Amino acid sequence: MAHRTALLAALLLVSAPRWAEAASADQDFYKGKTIRVVVGFAAGGGFDTYARILARHMPKHIASNPTIVVDNITGAGSRLAANYLYKASAPDGLTIGNFIGSLILQQILGDQSVEFDGRKFEWLGAPVMDETACALTKTSGVTTIDQWFAAKKPVKLGGEAPGANDSDVPRVLKAALGLPVQLIEGYKGTSNIRLAAESGEVDGGCWTWASVRSTWKKGIDSGLVNVVLQVNPKKAADIPSVPNAIDYAKTNEARQLIESGVHAPSAVLRAYALPPGTPKERVNLLRRSFMDTMKDAEFAAEIKKADLDLNPLTGAEALPARFRDGHEAEGDFGAKKMSRLPESFIRAKLPYSL
Repeated sequence: MAHRTALLAALLLVSAPRWAEAASADQDFYKGKTIRVVVGFAAGGGFDTYARILARHMPKHIASNPTIVVDNITGAGSRLAANYLYKASAPDGLTIGNFIGSLILQQILGDQSVEFDGRKFEWLGAPVMDETACALTKTSGVTTIDQWFAAKKPVKLGGEAPGANDSDVPRVLKAALGLPVQLIEGYKGTSNIRLAAESGEVDGGCWTWASVRSTWKKGIDSGLVNVVLQVNPKKAADIPSVPNAIDYAKTNEARQLIESGVHAPSAVLRAYALPPGTPKERVNLLRRSFMDTMKDAEFAAEIKKADLDLNPLTGAEALPARFRDGHEAEGDFGAKKMSRLPESFIRAKLPYSL
């Protein structure tokens, strides 16, 4: 027994310097370097705001204090950014991707425009588990859910592309609840949708409540914008009087559409990831730095000042282990529930996929 203990101690003594050397080498790697955060949405939106606050605070949690910059690669509901991260960015730990997590559901459903395998990204984590709300301008003439149901013509909602929640949520609401919706897609981000709504091009949109509350605060406070509906497993604590979509689902199929198409993906919308093949030591270093930033008091204060939420997920929580093991696992972003619905129902209700 004493011999084994001595041998173990010797091995630890030999190995420890190598571990220290590896950690030191990766910390030194970032000295004088610039890390780029590729955001899949336009400047001024919720994704961009979170990323820029992260970029200001995360460097101090990396030993060599590198510079972090934000680069907006917009288009196709953040597919361009996700595909770029997977196919074109160097796996050296200097590029972090921030695209909408619900694209993983599009991968599960066989969307051919998704050119990545979500299981192969190295996930750092997410700053928040999101809630969803629909906001309409006063000029739309719709200020309540009852008025929306009774609208004589479809309410025009701005969206980006299938896979982005501002496109998926309206499509699901129309399919599950029968709300009169005309979805106008092709916008580069929620900041562009807001501008389109304020100019009368569309009536509003549906996306994350934290972003709506923060970036459209002036409109809401002035009464020019009304939060008409929320789409959450349970009501958001700060808008308890706003109706919740799931309460208007009249069939089990409708409930499943809302739960699988909105509730499940919303939990991991804002995840950050590294390209496949990034050295594990750098992955681990950046995961630690990311989570340390989430606990940073100055970071939290700036998030609060921006009227955003902070409820972080680790890298493992951002992409559940179930999904890494295969698409068919129960609970993977609602894909299993979706598969239980009759194919004819899905095709009729969601002809362009989610």
